[in-house]
Amino acid sequence: MTLSALLLLQEAASDGFANDLVYRFNEGGSYMWPVLISLIIGLAIAFERILSLNRSDINAPKFMARVKEALDNGGVSAAEDVCANTRGPVASVVQAGLTRFDEGMDAVEKAVVSYGSIEMSFLERGLVWLSLFISLAPMFGFLGTVVGMVEAFDAIEAAGDISPSLVARGIKIALLTTVFGLIAAIILQVFYNYCVSKIDRITADMEEASVELIDSLAMMSVGRPALSGRSARGTLPRPSAELGTGDDLTGADLS
Repeated sequence: MTLSALLLLQEAASDGFANDLVYRFNEGGSYMWPVLISLIIGLAIAFERILSLNRSDINAPKFMARVKEALDNGGVSAAEDVCANTRGPVASVVQAGLTRFDEGMDAVEKAVVSYGSIEMSFLERGLVWLSLFISLAPMFGFLGTVVGMVEAFDAIEAAGDISPSLVARGIKIALLTTVFGLIAAIILQVFYNYCVSKIDRITADMEEASVELIDSLAMMSVGRPALSGRSARGTLPRPSAELGTGDDLTGADLS
């Protein structure tokens, strides 16, 4: 009985908040619509970026351990197969370096750098538009503020007198558009910062994987096992213990 009462109270409070929000939105006037459109488009871009970045993020240490194991057991072609069966920019950069191994270490380094730049551009795609709507939302709000104040002064000029009820509508429009514009910008800014932090992490994984790849290929070229090379993050987990045999690298073990 108590739980049901609490749920009903929560539902009523939620409905009251939604109704109040719609009421305030309508009071804000026509300049509330550009703010709302900026928020909706910005959220659509943010959600698309978050989904894409989450799919691009893998467990880089486990992936590199598997690549090194493949290098030791099957050579470069086996390592390329591991990369081809793994999603994300880290695998793409490593595969680009492996394909140029026959041309020498200089070619490997150049391929890694070139493909790293390309993958970075794909990771950052859409962020400039998200940043645009973060700026537009409060700008539309401030524009509504200016328009509301102009309406207030027009009312004062027409009446030839100042009274609270006379200027209340214009001031209310000014305050509401500012509030909604700032709220929209704050929401979008949180998602933007999350995307930037995710890109920074994936970029760091690409750089560390590139260092490990070059070191492993150098070790293999002098006849030493690739797994004996140094790791950018310290000692890597043993592939046989952590991953097992025949694991699907596109699945949850690298996510």
